Amino acid sequence: MRQFIRKNIWAVAPVVLVLMALALLGSPLSSKVQETPAEDDNLIVVGVAQVGSESVWRSAHTQSIQDAFTRANGYMLIFDNARQKQANQIKAIRSFISQQVDYIVLSPIEESGWDTVLQEAKDAGIPVILIDRKVSVDDDSLYASWVGSDFVREGQDAGYWLEDYMKKQGREDDEVNIVVLKGTKGASATIGRTRGFNEVAKVQRNWNILQQVDGEFTTAKGKEEMARLLDQYEDIDVVVSQNDDMTFGALEAIREAGKTAGVNGDITVISFDAVDAGVELVRNGEINIDVQCNPDQGKYVEQIIQDMEAGKEIEKAYYVPERVYTQENVGEEENVTEGISG
Repeated sequence: MRQFIRKNIWAVAPVVLVLMALALLGSPLSSKVQETPAEDDNLIVVGVAQVGSESVWRSAHTQSIQDAFTRANGYMLIFDNARQKQANQIKAIRSFISQQVDYIVLSPIEESGWDTVLQEAKDAGIPVILIDRKVSVDDDSLYASWVGSDFVREGQDAGYWLEDYMKKQGREDDEVNIVVLKGTKGASATIGRTRGFNEVAKVQRNWNILQQVDGEFTTAKGKEEMARLLDQYEDIDVVVSQNDDMTFGALEAIREAGKTAGVNGDITVISFDAVDAGVELVRNGEINIDVQCNPDQGKYVEQIIQDMEAGKEIEKAYYVPERVYTQENVGEEENVTEGISG
C-alpha cells in the first residue's frame, strides 16, 4: 500500500550506509544523521492539487488542508499550487500517480476537461476526492467523493435577501439596476452563484441586470471592472460581487467615483465568501450582505479518507455548514453545525 514510501527508502539506503561509515570514522557529518525515512512507512500519502492563491479565501482553504494532513495526524502531504492553470493541475495529478500516492485531492480550476487524467488515476487504483469545486465528467465513478459549498443555494440566498430587502425599503415596485462581478470563467463557484442568483432575478420583473462581467476573483480585476461599469452606467443600484476580494476592489472604485456603498449608501453591495475582512465590512455597514463560503474543508476530506481507510461507505457529495452575514446578525454566535450533510 505504501510503495511510494518504500521506493524512497531504497533510494536513500546507499546514502545512509555511507553516512554510517563516516560516523564510525568520527566524521563531523555524523551529527546530521537524525533519523531514517523508515518512520514514514505507515503514513498515508496524499497529493493535493490546489487552484492557486488568488484570494484571501483560497489562502484560508489551503491552510485548512495543510492543518488536516500533517505527520502528527498520520499523513505525508504533497501539495501543488497550480497558479490558476488547469494544465498545471493535470501535470500535478500525473506526478501524483507516478509517485503512487494513496489519495489525490483536487480543487479543479474549471469543471470540464478532466475525464482523461481522472481515468488514469482510476486505472492506477488511486481514489480522487474533489474539494471546493466540482468536475463535469461522463463517468462519475472517476472520483470517489466531493466536499464543498452549495454554490447554487448561495446565489439563491443572495437573490432572496435582495428581494426581501427591497420590500422592507418599500421599493419592491422600483426599477433595480444590477451589475454582477463574476468569478473565474468555468469555475463551479461562478457557475453556481450565477445560476442561483439569476433564478431569483428572472421572476423579478423590475430587476435589470445591466451586465455580468468577469472579475476573475481578484481585487485588481474587481476594481477595474467596477470602475468601467460606473463610467458606463449613471444609475447602478446594486453590485453583486461573487467573492470578497473583488468586492474590496469594487468598493475602492465606488469611493473613487464619489459614490457611497452599503447600508444607507448609493449602491447596495452583495458579496460572497465572508472572510474576516469581509465580515468586518458588513459590521461597519460598507457591505450589506456577505454569503459565507466556508473554507474550512480540509478536516472533512480527512474524515472521508479515514472512513475509506476503515472500509466504511461514503457519500458521493458532502456540503459544509455555512451562514449569511448581515449587519443585524454579524455579532450573533455561529448557528451552524459542525457536521457535513450528504
